[in-house]
Amino acid sequence: MGIAVLVLGASGSGKSTSLRNFKKNEVCVLNVANKPLPFRSELTTVKADTYKVIGGMLAAKEYKAYVIDDSQFLLAFELFRRSTEKGYDKYTEMALHFQQMLEYISLQLPDDVIVYLMHHTDINAEGKLKAKTIGKMLDEKLTLEGLFTIVLLAQNNDGAYTFLTNGMEPVKTPIGMFKDAQISNDLKLVDDTIRNYYGLDKKGTK
Repeated sequence: MGIAVLVLGASGSGKSTSLRNFKKNEVCVLNVANKPLPFRSELTTVKADTYKVIGGMLAAKEYKAYVIDDSQFLLAFELFRRSTEKGYDKYTEMALHFQQMLEYISLQLPDDVIVYLMHHTDINAEGKLKAKTIGKMLDEKLTLEGLFTIVLLAQNNDGAYTFLTNGMEPVKTPIGMFKDAQISNDLKLVDDTIRNYYGLDKKGTK
């Protein structure tokens, strides 16, 4: 089964910048909003603003790591495309489409493939941090963070960019995966750590 990792963070928190240490052909960036990366790079970047395009790229299984940047726009863009539809069924369907993408990652991709979802944050009615969606009804139908074993939070503290690995909701990582609650915002380091933790490279997949 493939591994889906949720990387939360506000705009400007360093989510995309964390890709800077990947080398060419180590990762494929599925760019939902078709934005240029915030650094000079030879990384493979594909415009992927629909589930169909993303599904096709993942199905090709050419890379060991994929990044969906920014994944919340998949929800927003589908909402815009369906804005003339009446009723609330479309919100249930949009939640289903997102869940089906995660299910495909988990069930259909090889064990050594990791897919990182870069996702914007929001604050709920109780003042708690959460993954950004497109409305209360979708939150009731799908709690995004609950579908992931690994949830990181990108932070920018006066120009110091870090990842939070545990210590606050909804951030979570498996026991012993990361020694520190706060690490450098280096997604290549995160990728290496996850592969080492699960012994993926030991399976002849390096």
